Amino acid sequence: MTTEHPQWFKSSYSNNGGNCVELAVNLAPARGIVSVRDSKMTSGPVLSVPAAVFTTFVASVKDDRLGAV
Repeated sequence: MTTEHPQWFKSSYSNNGGNCVELAVNLAPARGIVSVRDSKMTSGPVLSVPAAVFTTFVASVKDDRLGAV
């Protein structure tokens, strides 16, 4: 069962004084999206990306394929 409302969470590694992003992955099965927002602005804008694109992004970060920013 999925819900139509995002269920937000932060990484358990997020212990940096609140400079985090929150994810809502519960909409991926039904809608095919992952939503991302700034944890300091929970009523602010939300970026929704295709789940497959988000998966590729995470894999690229883990593999260090994005380089320095």
